[in-house]
Amino acid sequence: MSGHSKFANIKHKKEKNDAAKGKMFTIIGKEIAVAVKEGGADPANNSKLRDVIAKAKANNMPNDTIERGIKKAAGEASAVNYEVITYEGYGPNGIAIIVDTLTDNKNRTAANVRHAFTKGGGNIGTPGCVSFMFDKKGQIIIDKSETDMDADELMMAALDAGAEDFVEEDEAYEIYTTPEDFSTVREAIEGLGVPMMEAEVTMIPQNYVELTDEEAIKNLNKIIDLLDEDDDVQQVYHNWDE
Repeated sequence: MSGHSKFANIKHKKEKNDAAKGKMFTIIGKEIAVAVKEGGADPANNSKLRDVIAKAKANNMPNDTIERGIKKAAGEASAVNYEVITYEGYGPNGIAIIVDTLTDNKNRTAANVRHAFTKGGGNIGTPGCVSFMFDKKGQIIIDKSETDMDADELMMAALDAGAEDFVEEDEAYEIYTTPEDFSTVREAIEGLGVPMMEAEVTMIPQNYVELTDEEAIKNLNKIIDLLDEDDDVQQVYHNWDE
């Protein structure tokens, strides 16, 4: 792993306004709906749902909201018809961008994503045009101030559970897994009572690109902000070194 810390970005994201929190709850609500449709409403028998619940808790979603979401999804299982579509493209100065969407209207989503890229001087490419520059990994971020557990103990527990790598940063521990081993490792950390700041399968850039041109930075932020505001967009990955 690059050891490129996400801690500051995650902390900043979590301190954003209520609108941003509402957007995150919308994202997680859709993920709950898809997980319930695919594997049922009982987390004990649905590892994907367990992972989404852990993500919800890491984002401070109230338990009753999570339970309502599961019940709603179970009641509307036949009505849930979200489609996963991933877009790849380039921002200013060739910054690689991947956009994961979950939509019930492909045409609307495609138009909105294209609009965001265009407004920031970027362009959508063909599938696979930038994803080869990223590694798909399970990533668990733990705020050091939230746990008293010894770093070596935590590292051994993570590695014993199947983690690939353990990185100690100034303010956080970062644990990396294969996508296949993510659930097992996450549940092992959860079992130790260690709170997780973030826990999800994500796309991690193999290399990060610095931007010094103010106009390029402004345009890239425009693309990212427009995508973040779109309810169909679940996640935006890029290789900009913020």
